[in-house]
Order: sequence, then structure tokens, then C-alpha cells
Amino acid sequence: MPPHLPYARFARPLAWLVLVAAAVFGAGYWFVLGRPIALPDSPTAKIACVSYAPFRLKGETPFDLNAFIPPERIDADLKALSTRFDCVRTYSMGQGLGAVPDIAGRYHMKVLMGIWLGRDPVANEREIKLGIEAARRDHDSLRGIVVGNEVLLRGELSEKALAAYIARVNEATDVPVTYADVWEFWQKHPALAKVTDYLTIHILPYWEDEPVAPEDAVRHVADVYQKMKGEFPGKQIMIGETGWPSQGRTRRHASASLVNEARYMREFLNYAATVDMPYNVIEAFDQPWKRDLEGTVGGYWGIFDVDAKPKFAMQGPIVEEPRWTWALGIGGVGALLFLLAGAIRRRWHGASGWVSLALAGFASGTALAAHARLLSFAARDNVEWATGIIIGVVALATALSLARAIAARLASPIDLAAVAPRPVERRRLGIAWSDAFTPQRFFWMFVLTLYGILQVFNGRYRDFPIGLFALPCIGFFLLGLLRTREDSLMPLVEERLMAVWIPLLGIAVVVEETGVNAVSWGWLLLNLALAWPVLTAWRRARRL
Repeated sequence: MPPHLPYARFARPLAWLVLVAAAVFGAGYWFVLGRPIALPDSPTAKIACVSYAPFRLKGETPFDLNAFIPPERIDADLKALSTRFDCVRTYSMGQGLGAVPDIAGRYHMKVLMGIWLGRDPVANEREIKLGIEAARRDHDSLRGIVVGNEVLLRGELSEKALAAYIARVNEATDVPVTYADVWEFWQKHPALAKVTDYLTIHILPYWEDEPVAPEDAVRHVADVYQKMKGEFPGKQIMIGETGWPSQGRTRRHASASLVNEARYMREFLNYAATVDMPYNVIEAFDQPWKRDLEGTVGGYWGIFDVDAKPKFAMQGPIVEEPRWTWALGIGGVGALLFLLAGAIRRRWHGASGWVSLALAGFASGTALAAHARLLSFAARDNVEWATGIIIGVVALATALSLARAIAARLASPIDLAAVAPRPVERRRLGIAWSDAFTPQRFFWMFVLTLYGILQVFNGRYRDFPIGLFALPCIGFFLLGLLRTREDSLMPLVEERLMAVWIPLLGIAVVVEETGVNAVSWGWLLLNLALAWPVLTAWRRARRL
């Protein structure tokens, strides 16, 4: 055995271990998603108040100044919501939402009417005017007027300018007036309490600077609420937004999932039933347009989906993914596909090759099913769908070619006493590839490096596409592991550079997640798996 290949005797057992582990993990991941999770029941299906925005259909967004929601749509929504909620909170007066107070009154619902404020003074004046008119016209339907929502958080108005707007509305109506923002911004601007009738605070454990684990989320809300009552004695405090997302990236301990959304809502309603506390949950319907602002997670805070169907029950166990058996079926199709591909121009024989192909195919199928599931939540338009599908097909093609090469190496025993001659250098487009797999490896290293940079410097709303990258990363790791008989050419300088940066970027993501996000550790492992073959080939070539 050459002295520079100390791991050669363990290469084949380790390769089998990785293949089996990948297949078992793929099956286990989907089994866990399909397992019913027991949660505490809610004391009631009725909820005091809910944020309402009607922009849930394809292409609808409040950023479209010409958008208009007809009163018939609002009527149908509020009629349905009235069976579960006593009140709705709105955020603006334009685009047809000025009709909400009148329509809500027909169904004996109250409204926390929102007046949207921002940088544009003309738009602000229009909102103020419409709000005051509605307060006089639909006085009996209003529980309060929310003048501005998180405008201080966004940095779009000064405290002085905001206070002036609030005072104007307060003077023009006898409806209670408030301002809504993240609870920390009330601490930073306590003087606003003097111009409001009560405080409206947002407590969103998932979005805290120090994200809160779902099992601790309601306790965190209770602690913050009591803290704010102590800091503003004699002032009524309402929780204006609280909730949990059903899909999106994990933030440290805070995992966005359907089970965790159901857990949070049930536990919060149990807590709310024990205290005298006005509250509003976010939100009635999933809002796809929010994915433009907050990534995948922004579109999945609704208690109902975009089709106005409840996403979870308030009693009984919750299943994260009822369609999980389909993913196992896709794994089976993947195994069959890899076996068929392995039979084409086969240069090996024996059961080992077939078994390795079946394992690789099953693992690849379950990973691609995870990629497809992520696309179903994250893709915002046809371009993103097409991009996701194309990159998935490329990943499948890469995995197929790698699986054939891996099967050929596992089907025949490795001769540790022999070292194959240096492979012939191949030139394509003037570039010296070290072997036939270099173009594919270069492509995936480039894509992973680019995505890693985005994760590190702009990762707050960015998903972890582990299902997609698992195929090339694990495949190239296995191929590199089994190349114990070969002397490789020096990898391209670009590959060497990326092989250094990819692990560093993965480590940076783990550090940003303070080491508590299990998904970030999985991401780091994939980064290491893709970088390792290049680093070892580099080291090997330098010793020759």
C-alpha cells in the first residue's frame, strides 16, 4: 500500500457504510415526517382576533398599487372567518380594504382597523383621510384603530412624525387608537405611549434576534407580556401579532413546520385562556406575496392555506407530511432507474454492484423528493419552478453517472498493492480536466460556493436545499473515497480555491446559527463531502 494512502484499507467498508446510511436516512426522514405527533389540545377552536389580508391568490400583492379586492371576495372571506374568529385586524385602507369594517359588521365581527404609514407623505395623508372617514362611518364595528404598523422597525418615519399622525387620528375620533410594533421598539420609544390609548406589541418567537425553540415559545410570550406590563404600568397592552410559520428555514432552535405551528397555536390558546389579555394572531390566510420579502417562511403564517382550508386541527395528533409514502415510492423508482442505468455498457459483475446501485438510487430518489417538496413551498413563479426542475435533473444525471462508477469499483476488490498509472490528461475547450468527472464536479462546486456565499452574507430568508445538493456531494465523496488505486492529476486551480472556501463557508453558517441548528450541520457535512476529494487529490498530486 502506498504510504500516502493510509485510509485505503477502510475505503470500501466506509463507502458501504455511507451508502447504507444515505438510504436509511432517506427512508427515516420521510417516515418521521409522516408520523402523527401528539400535541396538547386547544381549549377551543374559536380565536379572539386574526390578521386579515385578502392577497392570497396567484399574482396578488399589496405592492400593486392598482390592485383592488372586490367587496364580494371580502364578504366571502369574512363570512367564513366569522365561524372561528370574533375580530379581524387589517393593515391598510386602500385596495378595497376600506370595506372591511362595514362587511364585518354584518357578521357581528369587530375590526382592528389598520392605517398604513410609510415614507410617502402623500400616501400617508390618503390613508389617514380614509381611516378617519371609516371611523365615523363604521364606528360600531371598530374595536380600535392601528395607526402605523412597524414603521419604526422599518425606519420609514421618525418618532415625532409618527406621534403627530397618531394624535391627528385620536383627535378626530373616539375609537381607541394605538400603534403596533415589535415589543423592543416600544421599549426604545416609550414616549409613544402618551399619544396612544393602548399599546399593541408584536411577539413573534421565531423572528426574535435570539430565536426561541417552539417548545419554549409560549413561555417566552408570557414572559415578554408580563415584562411590558411592568414597564408600562396602568396602560393596557395588546398582543397585536403572534404566531408560528408552517414552512421555511430553521433559525437556530426555531424550526418552521406545520407541527410546530399547530403546537404553538394550541399552547398559546391554552395560555390565553388563563389570563386577561387581548390578542391577535397572525394570520388568517397564507400570503404567497410575502415570500418576495421574507423568503419561503414569509408565505406560511396562515391558519388557513391559500385555498381557505384549515392547515391543522385544534385537537388530536398532527402529521407533518401526509403524502410521505409517495416519497418512498419515488425512492423505489430511483432504485429501479439506477439499476437499469447500471446495466448499460456494464464492465463489472457480481451482486455488490447491483446492491450499491439500488442503495444509491433509493437515496437519490428520496433526496429528490425532498427537493420537490421544497420547490412546492418555495418556488414563486414559473421561472423558479423551471430552474428548480432543471437543476434537479442535472443532479439526477450527475448521481447516475457517479453511481455507475462507484458500482464498478465496489463490484471488484481493490488491490491495495497496486497503483494505477497516472491517467491521461484530457483537454476540453482548452482546459486540462483531471478525469471525465471534472466538468460535473467543477459545476457543482461553483454552484455550492455561490450559494454558500449567499447563505453567509444574506442567509436570513434563504432555505437549505439539502435534498438537491446531497446527490452530487455524497456521490463525489464516495468516488473520491474509492479512488485509492489512482494517482490523480493536480485539480484545477479554481477547484482548489473552491475546495478551501466551501468548508469555510459551511463553518460560517454553523457559527451564525450558534451551532444549535441541526440543519446547518447537515449543510456543513455536504460542503465537506464535496471539498474533500479535491483536497485529497491536491495533497496526493503534490507528493508525486
